[in-house]
Amino acid sequence: MVLPPIVTGLSPNEGPPGTRVTIRGENFGQRPTDLIGLTICGHDCLLSAEWKAPSKIIAISGPGKGFGDIIVTTKLGGKGTCNVHFKGYYEHIGPMKESAVWVEEKPFHTFRHSLSASSIQIDDPLGLSDESNEKKIPEDDLNDKFPGSSGDLTSENFSPCRFLYENHHKTNFNDLQAGLLHLRRKVDGQKEGRLSFLKTNISAVLDQIDTLMVLKDKFEKDVKEYSPEPTLKFEKAIRESQREAGKLYTDLYTRGERVESTRNALNVLTRFKFLFSLPCSINRNVKKGDYDIIINDYMRVKNLFLKRDIPIFQTVLHLIEDKITEIKEKLHQKLVTMPITVEEQKKLIRYLVNLDSNFEPAWDAILFRSKYLVNRMEECYKEHKAIIADDMRKSKSPHAAKYSKYNASQDANACPQNIFYVEELSSLLSELFPDIWKLGQAYFIGELHVKVEPGHKTAFKHTVLNIMEAYCKRLRAALIPHTLDKTSDKTNYGTWSIPDIDTMAIYLPECLKYVRSAYSILFKLDLPSEALDIVLTFILDLRIHCMSIVFKKTIENVKEYDKQETWKVEISESHCGITELPLKFEQAIQQLIQSISEPVFEAEAREGLLVDNISARKEYEKQLDNLLTAFYNVLTNLVLKSPENDEDDDENQTAIVSQLIGTPTTVVYKSRGKSNIPIRERRLLMTLANCQYTSNVVLTNIVRLFTKSNYQIPHQMIKKTEENFKSLETSILENYLEQKSDPLVGTIEPSMYLGRFDWHTNFTPVDIRPYAKECINNLIHVHFEVNSVSSKLVDSILPQVVQTIAEELYRLMSCVQKFSLAGAQQALIDIGALQEFFEAYSTERAKNFFKEAIKLIPALNEQQSEIIKEVLKESRKKMRLQILCLQKS
Repeated sequence: MVLPPIVTGLSPNEGPPGTRVTIRGENFGQRPTDLIGLTICGHDCLLSAEWKAPSKIIAISGPGKGFGDIIVTTKLGGKGTCNVHFKGYYEHIGPMKESAVWVEEKPFHTFRHSLSASSIQIDDPLGLSDESNEKKIPEDDLNDKFPGSSGDLTSENFSPCRFLYENHHKTNFNDLQAGLLHLRRKVDGQKEGRLSFLKTNISAVLDQIDTLMVLKDKFEKDVKEYSPEPTLKFEKAIRESQREAGKLYTDLYTRGERVESTRNALNVLTRFKFLFSLPCSINRNVKKGDYDIIINDYMRVKNLFLKRDIPIFQTVLHLIEDKITEIKEKLHQKLVTMPITVEEQKKLIRYLVNLDSNFEPAWDAILFRSKYLVNRMEECYKEHKAIIADDMRKSKSPHAAKYSKYNASQDANACPQNIFYVEELSSLLSELFPDIWKLGQAYFIGELHVKVEPGHKTAFKHTVLNIMEAYCKRLRAALIPHTLDKTSDKTNYGTWSIPDIDTMAIYLPECLKYVRSAYSILFKLDLPSEALDIVLTFILDLRIHCMSIVFKKTIENVKEYDKQETWKVEISESHCGITELPLKFEQAIQQLIQSISEPVFEAEAREGLLVDNISARKEYEKQLDNLLTAFYNVLTNLVLKSPENDEDDDENQTAIVSQLIGTPTTVVYKSRGKSNIPIRERRLLMTLANCQYTSNVVLTNIVRLFTKSNYQIPHQMIKKTEENFKSLETSILENYLEQKSDPLVGTIEPSMYLGRFDWHTNFTPVDIRPYAKECINNLIHVHFEVNSVSSKLVDSILPQVVQTIAEELYRLMSCVQKFSLAGAQQALIDIGALQEFFEAYSTERAKNFFKEAIKLIPALNEQQSEIIKEVLKESRKKMRLQILCLQKS
């Protein structure tokens, strides 16, 4: 059971009309729609009520006066009760008070006397205290000085002078000025508070607006309903009624005569109603397209009235025959007018067969469909050639000169019209040819109930082959014109300007998709193998050409690598010291395989693998060999063709690497504005690292990539490429050693005999000779230079340098004519130190050279050899850092 609402609290509990009251209590409903009534002091305030919760409502009080109840009414609980009271009162409006409701136009003094003295207390408008005016001026004196006036602000005869004399006769002038400012501020404050005044009294203002709107709506409704002069409307209606009454009488009289005259004719026609109404029925059914009804009615009339010689019947029959002949011509015209669906054509063929037409509707439908497809191909070619001509005309226009750069950039990225032409041509074949084939099959299997004429099967097959031939030759002319048959007239299939390799490499795979899509539709139609083979041959040629173009584009890009070399060392997982070229080459191969893997390598229905075709395999191997050779040539060019600044290198670098004979050991060259290009020796090392990485890693990855795509790289080609790179490695290594080893070895002899040194000397050895230290330092410098590029090159280069040094020492020792004891000791110390320091990078041949050099020195006894051990021991302590530099990690 739902309890009635009850009001238990108000806030505030009194106020003038328009006071916002918060009502609290119980059972006010569960939703806003449950509240259906609210009265405050007997006045309906539901319009301003706002339901907040089952225990809270906010409303605006109405014009109620005195104490009263607030009654809430809900949909289920009904009318409620109130435990508290609300007091409504009207504020007294004075001359300084704004009001939102109508105020009676009575003099303010009338209700001033009706109120008690304490009911209205007006503050001093000047805001000045009158406590200093202890002695008030008598009323009689004021009346004598200001006759007929009053100092009361609410009086009609209010006099400002009397007010000041009465209330501020002892106030000084400065205070009066301050009071004037106070009064002005008070007035300005009231002006600024008008907006808040309107917000406070919004209910009263809205009531006034609603009342005016109601009056306006009622007035407009009356004008609209009755017009400014309603009697004119009634007069017009009466006259119209008179006119309609007269018309009804006249029509009734005329109709009676017409009925009598036609009754006799209807009696005559009723018996042969079907015959006489047939021409009209034919016209009506032609408009509706109900040819089945026309055929049935026509056959019925022929059976009933054809053999009757009654003239009127023959006249009607001739009229019907003329209409049927028109219908036959119309149906045949509709049959051969393209475009039209196959189902619609089958329906028209059936109509013509049932009407015994002299046409061959089925064969005509096939021929006109075939001609329509051929014509659409020709129109497609002309449309695209017109677009090309229009573009050329716009490009030559003088108005296009200022936008030439923009147009050039746009044209570079624009798809050639050849591609759009191939796409649209394939779409036309896919869309129109299946209808030709289905219609032909229906004709030959007897589905159309038409007699098949002799020779039509052969003619239809010839038509199909001609369509396939025209389609493929038009595609060849647009994409691969060099594959067109030399005996055929190429102008019959269009002439196109073939875009460059870069553009064709982008769009040829897409063209292959278009052609394959059309071929898949033809394959599902179960066409003869001769027709499918024509398209398959073109697809094979297009696959080969697409593969060749993509390869050629990649080759052209690879050939530019030597110009793009930045000589910035890249870090690889399997190698270091390489530049970006090997990785870039591998990425190019990956992109190439991605470009041709799906559209070229993968075979679809009846296509077969590409490498099974001899021509395709030869082209594949040729282009792949050209690609690998192109990268080999890039690395070769980087080694053999020096950059423009290599001549400056030769001029600014020193050829001798010995400090002992007056030149520095480090390479010195001047800045030439191209500091990002390293010196030639460093370029040789980087290129050598690139060769090794390409031979060991990149070629393996390339073989794996092609194998993953089910295409093998011939073993002979891989072997040939590896040999080329090995040969290039050897050439680069020899070139580098020539740059490093020859100058280094050439300075050993001058450094050895510097200061007129002679091995037949008598001084006691205390350290290894400077030339030996210089050899060690030079080898460390070479180690640093090679290791800074690639640590893997150290084991390839340093052993060759050590071997050259060992061979030179053996030669120099063999040229010594005589050793003293001290000279022999010094020679053994130098060679022993070099043997020990170079142990990590000494080849067997280098070790043999060191041994042979030692054999050339006179043998020493154990006591004479002690000084050698001591000197070598001290040398190891002094040159610990050099030993660490030449040790393998």
